[in-house]
Amino acid sequence: MRIAVIDGQGGGIGKHIVQQLRNKMPGLDILALGTNALATGAMLRAGATEGASGESAICYNVDRVDLIVGSVSVMMVYGLLGEITPAMATAISASKADKLLLPIQRGNIMLVGILRIPLPHQIEALVLEVEERLKQV
Repeated sequence: MRIAVIDGQGGGIGKHIVQQLRNKMPGLDILALGTNALATGAMLRAGATEGASGESAICYNVDRVDLIVGSVSVMMVYGLLGEITPAMATAISASKADKLLLPIQRGNIMLVGILRIPLPHQIEALVLEVEERLKQV
């Protein structure tokens, strides 16, 4: 299974996702897709198998993975403080890959019915879900 971790800005959330995935599943094929080189670099240092940066890289690769993980804002136009372009949001949303997204709520969008739990617990739940999906493959 090939997993894309998508993040932007400094790549902090993506870095933590990659670290947890790598700790639990050392052989996992993790593709770091950053909206910028700083985010991609953080995810590569955390243990991603390979990485690519920018709109073209994200749009190209989201159809070449089995699973996409990140925050829900990667599917929102101008998410991540404007780093998600309309083309990126469209490509990610339209990708046939399954998506496991963290309900991080920033800005003027609120996801109703979602429990507000600390980010480390959200990432732990995401990693457990990836483990379950790997068992089914």
